[in-house]
This record gives sequence, structure tokens and C-alpha cells, in this order.
Amino acid sequence: MAEQDLPATGREWHLAARPQGWPVASDFALVEAPVRQPGPGEITVRNAYLSVDPYMRARMNDVKSYAPPYALGAPMDGGAVGHVVASNAEGFQVGDAVQHWLGWREYATLDAAHAVKVDPELAPLSAYLGVLGMPGLTAYAGLLEVASFREGDTVFVSGAAGAVGSTVGQIARLKGAKRVIGSAGSAEKVATLVDEYGFDAAFNYKDGPVAELLDQAAPDGIDVYFDNVGGEHLEAAIGALRVHGRVTLCGAIAQYNDTSAPAAPRNLVLAIGKRLRLQGMLAGDHAALRDRFVEEVGGWLRDGSLRYDETVVEGVENTAEAFLGMLRGANIGKMVVQV
Repeated sequence: MAEQDLPATGREWHLAARPQGWPVASDFALVEAPVRQPGPGEITVRNAYLSVDPYMRARMNDVKSYAPPYALGAPMDGGAVGHVVASNAEGFQVGDAVQHWLGWREYATLDAAHAVKVDPELAPLSAYLGVLGMPGLTAYAGLLEVASFREGDTVFVSGAAGAVGSTVGQIARLKGAKRVIGSAGSAEKVATLVDEYGFDAAFNYKDGPVAELLDQAAPDGIDVYFDNVGGEHLEAAIGALRVHGRVTLCGAIAQYNDTSAPAAPRNLVLAIGKRLRLQGMLAGDHAALRDRFVEEVGGWLRDGSLRYDETVVEGVENTAEAFLGMLRGANIGKMVVQV
């Protein structure tokens, strides 16, 4: 076994209480826990960056979903990237950079089969939690496979300044969209979408009814809607979609903290006459695309044709606050924690 001296303990975040509506700091607890030496087939990773993502909010509820709920009083998990500090697994050496799913902690000991080596020469490590990680694959597969994107489509993206949305819009542009429109929650984010990411139009959804703002940005309608928000945005998109329009249902952050049923969309009946296709997606269903995705997106990163932003919060002790900030929309691009 190849190893470095491991500390006796490391810090990890536990779910202390199930949030009622918006989470608060007291729902989380930072705990000292033993750092375990790797057994056969295992590696121990010193995490360098942790991911906080919208889907984690749903896992804090004790309800049946596509991912099991977080257990109370136990470590949470999520995307992470770091360096192997001890290895008892073939093919993994101390110093290797790896991506895995035991985030929300400083040290992780895991089955090496659940880790993927990443190339720090291709992009900074943190990028493997964003543009080259699960959010990037979600954008790539959700637009190209789930929404069946075609050259010449007009594409609308909600939550467009986030890690997924900003990548969706840029891929659509690079693949020949006729027009790319985004919504975001501040004038600063709207400017970023147009000036940095090359969106043709963008609007602040707080400036008025989303349906009116979308009609101004896309007077001829849209062909594809990539939904990160749900609610009023989905209703507006259904109204704007042309016949045979396609919707990728990726997220519904507008209702993750609601304690009552959402009011919208109220116009779903339009999907019949317009022959719309609304399809939910999970990135895990598209793992077979990963190599093609990394090669193509990595190439766009190298030649500068695709850009990404990160909001980096320093310190594992600030992970819960970073998560709460992400839910409030405090990030541009991917929100990550530098451990």
C-alpha cells in the first residue's frame, strides 16, 4: 500500500435537521471524524474542492426521489475533486488527481472503482466540478441528446448564469443556434450572459412577468427550452414554444424551498396542440457520453471559444454557507468550496 501519513481526524458536514422551507445554518453541523486507512481496492483522497449544487436541497427532505435522502447525523455527500494521499488500489498512485462523490468533507476513503482520474493539465481541478464535471455533462447531454438540438434552433435557458445554464447557452451558440436567450436574477448576470457568454439576448426575470420578457426577447417563439427553474419560467416557455418544441426538465430551483404546491405551469394543455416534448433528465443516464463530452468541451476551453466562471468560497468550514448562497443566487457560474 502506498500512503502518506494520514491525520487521525478530518472535518465533515452532517445534516443536523431537515429544513422546513429555506435551509438555515443550524440545519448543518461540522463534525470531527476519524480518517480511515484504505482497505483493499480503496483510496484515500484529500479533497481540494467541494461542489454545492441545487439538487442537494431535495436530498435534505425525507422523501422518495431519484437519489436517497441524506441521513440525519451522518456525513453528506456530493461532487469533489482532490489528490490521492493513500492507495490500496491497482492503478491509483499517491498524487493522482481524482473526481469522486464523497464531498462535504476534508478526507474521503472510498472504493477506487467510484473515482475517476482527471487531468490537471487540461483544466484547473475545480473545473471538473463544473464545466468538465456533472454540470457540464448535464448541459451537453441535456441540450444535444434530451432536447434533440438542431442547428438553427432558437434556445431559451433559465438560470442561465449558473454552472449548467451558462454552458447550455454557449454550446447552443457553438452548435449553430439561430438565437440564444437567457434569464437570470440580476442586471450583472444579464450583462455577463451577453458580454461574456455570447447570448443573443437576456433578461432579469425580476423586471416583470417572465412571459412578457420572453416575448420581447424571442418575438418569433422558441424551439428549445432548457429548464433549471420551473414555475413561472416553465409556463412562459410553454407559451413561447413553437410546434414540436422540446423542453429539457433539468431543475426546478424556484420551488425547492416551497412548502406548498407550485402555482405554475397552468397552461400545460398547450403541449397537446403544439405536440411538445417535455423530458426530465439526470446526468447519470448519459455517462456513455463522458469521453466525447470531455474531448469536445475540453477543446472549446483550450481554444477559448467556451468560457466559464466560478464563485470560490474558501474553507471547508464555509461549505454550508456556500450552499445557502448558491440557493440564493449569490454565484455566477459554478459555486465551489476550496478546502
